[in-house]
Amino acid sequence: MSRTVLIDPVTRIEGHAKITLHLDEEGRLRDTRFHVVEYRGFETFCEGRPFTEMAGITARICGICPVSHLLCAAKTGDKLLGVRVPPAARKLRRLLNLAQLTQSHALSFFHLSSPDFLLGWESDPARRNIFGLMTADPDLARAGIRLRQFGQRILESLGGRKIHSAWAVPGGVRAPLSEDARAWILEGLPEARATAKRALGLFKDLLDGPLKREQAEFGRFPSLFMGLVTPEGMWEHIDGLIRFRGPDGAIVADGLSEDDYASFLGEAVEPWSYLKFPYYKPFGYPEGIYRVGPLARLNVCEAIGTPWADQELAEFRQRAGRMALSSFAYHHARLVEIAACLEAIEGLMADETLRAGRVRARASLNANEAVGVSEAPRGTLFHHYRVDDQGLITRVNLIIATGQNNLAMNRTVHQIARAWLPDPVAADAEIPEAILNRIEAGIRCFDPCLSCSTHAAGRMPLEVTLLSASGEVLAERRRASL
Repeated sequence: MSRTVLIDPVTRIEGHAKITLHLDEEGRLRDTRFHVVEYRGFETFCEGRPFTEMAGITARICGICPVSHLLCAAKTGDKLLGVRVPPAARKLRRLLNLAQLTQSHALSFFHLSSPDFLLGWESDPARRNIFGLMTADPDLARAGIRLRQFGQRILESLGGRKIHSAWAVPGGVRAPLSEDARAWILEGLPEARATAKRALGLFKDLLDGPLKREQAEFGRFPSLFMGLVTPEGMWEHIDGLIRFRGPDGAIVADGLSEDDYASFLGEAVEPWSYLKFPYYKPFGYPEGIYRVGPLARLNVCEAIGTPWADQELAEFRQRAGRMALSSFAYHHARLVEIAACLEAIEGLMADETLRAGRVRARASLNANEAVGVSEAPRGTLFHHYRVDDQGLITRVNLIIATGQNNLAMNRTVHQIARAWLPDPVAADAEIPEAILNRIEAGIRCFDPCLSCSTHAAGRMPLEVTLLSASGEVLAERRRASL
């Protein structure tokens, strides 16, 4: 018999999606699907626009990570112009991306995910959020908000505003960093570092205690991992080469250029989701499943290259192995990356060349096609543009980080459902809140940005539906839209 269970409040993801759990005739879990059910097709909107506008246009895809599209579009524009970006501008772009990673990772951990860990999977959904965390631990909540604010203020000081700035442009950036901004960044770094250290200590304690099972069973499966590294194989987030590692740690492919992405990345389509399913083309679909983002970046690199972050990376690998295979480890990886970002920001503040006056190279159109790549908070981002001789866009292809994790997100929620659902599931079974919240939390591990991945205007409801072998709805839980 069909029945509906309402979930409230809105779940903590960015975008509109639902999860269906398919049972066989005996009531055992057969399949789990993560559906993305929104679509806008931003690529088509871009056709006919000057490529010089693409940084500002694509940044509007998302209000959470506009910097990612801004920088990737600017880098693609650099190649269309055929210019060498001035060294100071390259470092300023790097500062912008470090601030973006910091604020986005802080948002993911403190606002979206920590309520599950700190308030409990079974806690009242109405208080299992940042406001509930403010009540339970106001000092921690305040520290998390201020850490995100630190990253946001850097974005504002560079681009003039926190969201949708037009500061990065083809050829460089519009303006250098002011001395006042440099001074307050240095002033704010100690507090930011203290908050990151506190969060790392807290989360490691949780991994040693109440979150041990989650670390073991939240999407622990073999896959490839992809991310940017330096030519020496070190952690990289904006200018680097593409590397794939296998689940055993072996380097599957290295030194790949974004220009050749079509030779190693394929995109499959399923009728039940608007979100494409990228895969590593040499291995085929779906065997070419791979993961991107903070977990992948830590897995593919040899080291980070700064003392504190490398110490945290060593602890991370001691707990999870040289290749961390659990999707739950994304949370820990984000905190390690915050440490890396803060150390890198501190290093840039001491770099005198950052304050050089020349921050933009100018030229006319010198190519009709280009591909840019950078690391967004959620993973590797590709922009591919074709333009006519007037510089007007004729074709755009955006390969978004969240989309590249699509196969992994589906496998993660399936594994969580198999681990926590009763076996078999009775037709009249009540599905406890804690179980369904864990299934949703499997998606939150990846911190998905569904507006980016479908290039759509974001909404935030998520549905979980339990289906019998005949397709009958046994249970449905729906979170209301804002």
